[in-house]
Amino acid sequence: MNLASQSGDAGGNQLLFANFNQDNTSLAVGTKSGYKFFSLSSVDKLEQIYECIDTEDVCIVERLFSSSLVAIVSLKAPRKLKVCHFKKGTEICNYSYSNTILAVKLNRQRLIVCLEESLYIHNIRDMKVLHTIRETPPNPSGLCALSISNDNCYLAYPGSATIGEVQVFDTVNLRAANMIPAHDSPLAALAFDASGTKLATASEKGTVIRVFSIPEGQKQFEFRRGVKRCVSICSLAFSMEGLYLSASSNTETVHIFKLETQKEKPVEEPTTWSGYLGKILVASTTYLPTQVTEMFTQGRAFATVRLPFCGHKNICALAVIQKIPRLLVAAADGYLYLYNLDPQEGGECTLMKQHRLDGSAEPPNEILEQGSHDRPLVAQTYSAAKTRSDPTLFTSLCWHGAVGGASLEDDLNDLHLEEENEQPPLILETD
Repeated sequence: MNLASQSGDAGGNQLLFANFNQDNTSLAVGTKSGYKFFSLSSVDKLEQIYECIDTEDVCIVERLFSSSLVAIVSLKAPRKLKVCHFKKGTEICNYSYSNTILAVKLNRQRLIVCLEESLYIHNIRDMKVLHTIRETPPNPSGLCALSISNDNCYLAYPGSATIGEVQVFDTVNLRAANMIPAHDSPLAALAFDASGTKLATASEKGTVIRVFSIPEGQKQFEFRRGVKRCVSICSLAFSMEGLYLSASSNTETVHIFKLETQKEKPVEEPTTWSGYLGKILVASTTYLPTQVTEMFTQGRAFATVRLPFCGHKNICALAVIQKIPRLLVAAADGYLYLYNLDPQEGGECTLMKQHRLDGSAEPPNEILEQGSHDRPLVAQTYSAAKTRSDPTLFTSLCWHGAVGGASLEDDLNDLHLEEENEQPPLILETD
């Protein structure tokens, strides 16, 4: 959720950015004064695990899973990407691009930088540019999605600015995988499931959510969010096991859909007048226009959430916290909302807690008092870290329009590829 272009929406919270990491275990928040990371291991407590105050106007901050690797973009230098080891407060490398950076996506193999009309694919192990997708259709919102799966490492982005075409790109073999004609209207949201085998899409019209198989591009599910009005879809998010899909918008309602195939029941002859009438209505759909027929076959929401606001940009995540499925909503009003999801009955979800995204304890008793073991890490300045490093480790790199520098081999070696909490290592070769 990037609010840099609509900072007024953030009110007095100075919020510029908020996003969940790849497995929804932490929340990154960018503000006018720096950035913070919060742990999402508890409902009652939003534990701040790190704060950096030496980088102003952070409009993008993306953390790689639970590692120390973080990618940062500031409004002070919107064309420059910095990759840092946040626990040490050291800058690993930086790259400059030909235009404003609109989005950054990470997984354990690739780092994607999205500009309005191009995409850069970096190898996250050494940050070299492997491929550049140039002259993409205008994409001013930086809409794209990157699968977090190592086996199905796909990138999805709009293939048209006028209709809802999705381009699917294989970032391992560096080739186009498919083009999916998903919607008649331009795309508004994209999301992969954790396995990289499903892609959810929504258009600017916002009434229908579709799920396609990847890389085949076959439509597997179609859900109707609403009929009465068109809305702006803010986010789509799968649960980690891929059974649920949430869709939030600029309205007060978040819809949660269940991805299950309905089992066909044996056909029984109706025994009542209402039964006969129902059979006639179903049979009549064969002769109705396609748009009307689709409304009979589209799935409806399994569960819903009523937010205490509407009109604010937001981003959602489905996560299991303390063994209970939850829906998390980070919103431009400066709050994180946590709801319980009943996995059997669905229905309307219950608001359990709300926390301020600036980490303060307002309203009273909102966040439990942090003990000494919960004290946030103290950020070191990047300039100080660079001063202590060996200047021979810095070098200029220039590939396909991205210009960057390497640094700090010690920090790179501290990120261990096989350890769950330290992924991946960045081994930058220097001359």
